Amino acid sequence: MYQHALRIISTLLFCVYSCLLTAQSAQIQGIDTIFQKSKLFDQIFTGFALYEPQQDSFLYRRAADKYYTPASNTKIFTLYTSLAILGDSIPALYYQETDSSFVFWGSGSPALLYSRLPEDESVLDFLGQQTKPLYFSTHNWKEDHFGPNWAWDDYNYAYQCERTPFPIYGNHVTFSHEKNALSFTATPSYFQNSVSIDEDLPNRYPRFVRDLDDNKFQCNYAALTGNKYERFVPFRYSDELFVQLLSDTLKREIKIYEEIIQIADIKAFYTAMPSDSIYQLLMQESDNFIAEQLLLTASNHLFGIQNSKQIIDFMKRTSLQDLADEPQWVDGSGLSRFNLFTPRSVVQVLDEIYKLLPEERLFNIFPAGGVSGTIEDWYEAEQGEQPYVFAKTGTLSNKHCLSGYLRTKSGKTLIFSFMNNNYIGSSSPVKREMQGILEYIRDSY
Repeated sequence: MYQHALRIISTLLFCVYSCLLTAQSAQIQGIDTIFQKSKLFDQIFTGFALYEPQQDSFLYRRAADKYYTPASNTKIFTLYTSLAILGDSIPALYYQETDSSFVFWGSGSPALLYSRLPEDESVLDFLGQQTKPLYFSTHNWKEDHFGPNWAWDDYNYAYQCERTPFPIYGNHVTFSHEKNALSFTATPSYFQNSVSIDEDLPNRYPRFVRDLDDNKFQCNYAALTGNKYERFVPFRYSDELFVQLLSDTLKREIKIYEEIIQIADIKAFYTAMPSDSIYQLLMQESDNFIAEQLLLTASNHLFGIQNSKQIIDFMKRTSLQDLADEPQWVDGSGLSRFNLFTPRSVVQVLDEIYKLLPEERLFNIFPAGGVSGTIEDWYEAEQGEQPYVFAKTGTLSNKHCLSGYLRTKSGKTLIFSFMNNNYIGSSSPVKREMQGILEYIRDSY
């Protein structure tokens, strides 16, 4: 009797297992069929990995061990580094008091007077309350202002602001104009009189162009009249400029500190700004400036110096040492084409983030398909349904990646990484093909 019952149970288990294998085989075949029917995927280099975190297993892999240029998918590594090292407490600055001075230096935090973040004047209030003379130190800055392999001729674009020891105003000038006004307004106002008219600039739309090596700007006639606009142009950083801008804001003198900082009695000042405000801007709007500065902030937090390579090497030796494929990782934003990741390693990092944060918070940080961020116009849920894709895009010329989390109709949360390199023309056809596969996975798993 007992043996007969065991045989029945074994038969039932075998049937269930066989059914599961059959279902999995059909799902895999379904994804394979979509890839095989696609003329586009046949022409370009595409890697894809699909992973189920609850079972700790890959459900599907296509060239997932090959290296691709990740573009802004690099920010996934930056987010993980920030969460692992900084967590919910991002220092605003460090300081040291002597009998006759108050010396402060940057943590790397991007928040001070950055208009894309919630307004927070706590740093200004803190510095303004000090009764001793203020001195700014750069002893902890051990970095270049531009990353490896950044395009030199992108210096005028807002997506390539310089990395600096203590960012202010997002490290760019905002030129704004109200409808029917006869001129523009520069923020910070320090740059208001640094602009001249260049008659050779086209007048199809308002333009502001900075000289390569200094803070002289040219605008066209369209910038003086017409409709409302905002233009963002990076400024050329120097310690003297930072001190001038902060002095103008605080309305008190700040000097550059030339002496050696003593190791003892260093304190940190933290603002009340929620860290997720910064992480959301990093991921949803793919803010390169935020990404670079967060990496420097993590470096300063651990080592007392701001150096991207040092924090990247540390992460690769520790938290990321078990990645399936060692990443070639050189900056925080993905502006560099030296970055090279594999889809399965990106999935592993996403899985580590998934273990750190509850889904509600995690999905609030990442862009949501059809709702927010860089995928607001793509991967829209069916009518009446909640978003099913929460993922980070990565786009450079001829390269488009998407990696993140997918909610299936059966209630599972899956992790995926889609990496596409070397296509010609617009990324829209690539996105349409990707959307078809992700919709199939949503409906089938």
